[in-house]
Amino acid sequence: MANAKTTARLTGAAYLVLAIAGVVGFLVVRAEIFVAGDAAATYTNYIENPSLVRLGLVAMLTVALAQAVTALGFYKLFKDVSPTSAFAIAAFGIVNSVIILVGTAFGAAAHYYAVGGGVAPGGDQAATVQMLAALDGFAWSVGDLFFGLWLIPMGFAVAKSGYFHRGTILKWILVAGGVGYILTSFVSYGFADAPELLVENLTIFADVGELWIILALIVVGVREGAEEQEAAQRGATA
Repeated sequence: MANAKTTARLTGAAYLVLAIAGVVGFLVVRAEIFVAGDAAATYTNYIENPSLVRLGLVAMLTVALAQAVTALGFYKLFKDVSPTSAFAIAAFGIVNSVIILVGTAFGAAAHYYAVGGGVAPGGDQAATVQMLAALDGFAWSVGDLFFGLWLIPMGFAVAKSGYFHRGTILKWILVAGGVGYILTSFVSYGFADAPELLVENLTIFADVGELWIILALIVVGVREGAEEQEAAQRGATA
C-alpha cells in the first residue's frame, strides 16, 4: 500500500507540474507573444520580451518532461490492475510529449530568428518568426488528439483499480474529457468556421476530470484497502 501511495503521489505531483507549466507556457506566455495574423506585432513581441519568451520555452520543456514522467507513473500505478490501459496511457502520453517537444523546437527557432541568430529564408525575419510561432501552436493543437486518447484508458484504469473514491464517476468524466479533446482536434481543423465557444467548451469535462484525479493522487494517493482488495481478487482468479 505504501509503495502504491508513493507512486500515486509522485504521479500526481508530476501531473500538477504538467498542468501549471502548460498554463504558463501556452495560455499565458504564448497569449502575450503571438498575435495571429500580425507578423509585425509578433516579431516585435519576440524582440522586446526575450526573457518572457525564454520563460515560455522553459515552461514547454517542463510540460514535455512532466508529461513523460506522469505517463510512466500511471503505467507503474496501473500495470498490475489493467495492463492494456496502463500501456495505452503511457504510449499516448509519451507521443504527446514528443509532439510538445516538436512544437517547442518551432518556438525556439522563432526566438532564434527574432533575436538575429540567423538570416531568415528570403530575408523576411518577421514572416519567418510568425510562421514558426504558428507551427508551435499547431503542434499543440494536433497534440490534443493524443492528450484526449490518454484520458480514455486512464478513466477505465481508474474504475477498474478501485484506487479512488467514486471511481466510476471519475471514469466517465475522464472518458468524456478524452472524447472532448479528440473532437477539438477534428472540429478545429475540419470546420473552418467552427464556433470558438464550442471548441473551448469541448474540454470542460477534461478540466474537471484532470483536477479531480490530480487532487486524488496527491491528497489521498490510493484509497485504503484498495490495493489489498485488488491483490486478493487477482489471487482468487489465478
